[in-house]
Amino acid sequence: MSMAQRERRALVDTMSAVGPDAPTLCGSWTVRDLAAHLVVRERRPDASPGIMLKPFAGYLESVQAKAARRPFPDLLADVRSGPPWWSPLKPFDAFVNLTEMFVHHEDVRRGEPGWEPRDFSAAEEDELWSALRRMGRMAYRKAPVTVELATPDGRRAVVHTKSGTAQVTLTGKPSELLLHAFGRDEVRIETAGDPADVRAVLEIDRSL
Repeated sequence: MSMAQRERRALVDTMSAVGPDAPTLCGSWTVRDLAAHLVVRERRPDASPGIMLKPFAGYLESVQAKAARRPFPDLLADVRSGPPWWSPLKPFDAFVNLTEMFVHHEDVRRGEPGWEPRDFSAAEEDELWSALRRMGRMAYRKAPVTVELATPDGRRAVVHTKSGTAQVTLTGKPSELLLHAFGRDEVRIETAGDPADVRAVLEIDRSL
């Protein structure tokens, strides 16, 4: 079983435990809203372009709102089963859904008070580090200074370069850095650099 599949199952278990009206880190979305988003993303190719393309966002919102009115157990069943056989995402589930399931699982977990980071195996952190290396350049593209990501075990990656400027280093486990790269602030990371530069990096729009 891939890490994406494990995270998917764990996400559904957490959603079921906290309930449909629990908050998430996805703005105003509740767990029900997030479940509807995941179902539409994988099962409504006519609407899913609205996730990335603003001209289609209105249609996506209407389809997602309708999906959210379905019984909560039915939504969770669709999330758990993953992309249907005809979905373009099906052949690439382990690759394209790793970050989706991991980040949204933490969106639910960290929407609850008193959350603590989970412990991942070295192999799982390696997978998340690889994903971070792929996504980091896009996430920090608006940074006004050079941005370096580092882990406690010594791995480093410069994901954004600004010639002739200072550098900010963000240090944490790959799992925590990946969440930060996806725009989440409920993370456990350390920062190094000029305080004004650090503040500027932390405040940029990191949406992908």
